[in-house]
Amino acid sequence: MQETKNYKFWFCTGSQDLYGDECLKNVAEHSKKIVEVFNASGKLPFEVVWKPTLIDQASIRKTFNEANNDEECAGIITWMHTFSPAKMWIIGLQEYHKPLCHLHTQFNEEIPYDTIDMDFMNENQSAHGDREYGHIVSRMGIERKIIVGHFANEKVQEKLAGWMRTAIGVMESSHIRVVRIADNMRNVAVTEGDKVEAQIKFGWEIDAYPVNEIVEYVNAVSKSDIDALVEEYYSKYEILLEGRDEAEFREHVAVQAGIEIGFEKFLTEKNYQAIVTHFGDLGGLKQLPGLAIQRLMEKGYGFGGEGDWKTAAMVRLMKLMSANTPNAKGTSFMEDYTYNLVPGKEGILQAHMLEVCPTVADGPIAIKCQPLSMGDREDPTRLVFTSKTGPAVATSLIDLGNRFRLIINAVDCKKCEKPMPKLPVATAFWTPQPSLEVGAEAWILAGGAHHTAFSYDLTVEQMEDWAAAMGIESVVIDNSTTIRDFKNTLRWNSIAFK
Repeated sequence: MQETKNYKFWFCTGSQDLYGDECLKNVAEHSKKIVEVFNASGKLPFEVVWKPTLIDQASIRKTFNEANNDEECAGIITWMHTFSPAKMWIIGLQEYHKPLCHLHTQFNEEIPYDTIDMDFMNENQSAHGDREYGHIVSRMGIERKIIVGHFANEKVQEKLAGWMRTAIGVMESSHIRVVRIADNMRNVAVTEGDKVEAQIKFGWEIDAYPVNEIVEYVNAVSKSDIDALVEEYYSKYEILLEGRDEAEFREHVAVQAGIEIGFEKFLTEKNYQAIVTHFGDLGGLKQLPGLAIQRLMEKGYGFGGEGDWKTAAMVRLMKLMSANTPNAKGTSFMEDYTYNLVPGKEGILQAHMLEVCPTVADGPIAIKCQPLSMGDREDPTRLVFTSKTGPAVATSLIDLGNRFRLIINAVDCKKCEKPMPKLPVATAFWTPQPSLEVGAEAWILAGGAHHTAFSYDLTVEQMEDWAAAMGIESVVIDNSTTIRDFKNTLRWNSIAFK
């Protein structure tokens, strides 16, 4: 996996100088304790860094600009321990341009009924201090995540952890560079889009290269390097010859090994983190990249089929957001293929011609070599497996001409009822929430693509938060979706995001 920076999040507590030194001392001690609890919890994926209490415009502005300039700072968590007059925050907020979380908490979990007095009330007034601060952030129209609850509560910590991963998606978005090998599939609408606007909105660089420029890297790979990688394949995966000559099979596997090594060298040298291919323009490649692309995705690269650069970037982004998730179940490129419409067993079979990431695999992974009618090349090898079960999220980023829309569908992944021995691709099977009937209708109404960026390790809320932070429209399809309400949402959004 291509690693992200060693990101940290700053914890900034608001107060003012009217309460005296003793109060400010307690404020600092309380905020330090909260940071200690966060870092010791084991719930947060990144370190929280305590910062001195902010009590005036100068200290707020200085701290926020230091956060802007610190490459390791991925965002600020703000909390108003006492009443902090919000006009002090205006300039700092205006100049700040990283993710922002408003943690609405307080140091004490319970009202100290027997001892509470006015000194306690003056010192512990987050209930209205945070409202003052929240007002100015809303008035300024600044996007932020609001988390409410006691800091030691596991649910609060889990929400904060989820926001941290979203913040990484915001920070890393501007570092995503996609290489397009040839153009997108001819006459296909949904995989196209405005690449200039994507760079303005998301920071993505999308560049095209002639396929044979990359083939040169493949052809330059040494036989010894190819042989070594083939040995790795044979030691790691099951080999399904299925009547093919073993020597010929190995030669076909070696072609993918050369593509993997050559592609990765190109991506590394040119500093790209995502790639798209197109079976209609393979140049000097002997096979459509299959196993090679699957392995690159497993290493953290984004991918989109048939030139789908938006999905490639989203796969890369979602891999970054879910990196180092405990007990991770995987993130991949997917495509809707065919339905099961048997009542009570409805679902969508997900796959692609070759390229599904093995991070989502459940059980053994095997190598097969099978003919492929598209591409007009020799039979490509690919990894075959079935995917894990459980809840997941499928996303589609589309270009509506005047804006981008992120469609987010909560899905329930299941095992297929029966094996499919003649299908030589990796597969997943899921039922979209709230049902196939409603989920598919809502997806089509929203203009969703047949390609998705899919993850077991991210949530609907995280993807909503990412879209909000990027300033784009999002629509959610989940168990609360009805077609009547969904149509109204689309109508309202057409006005709000005009």
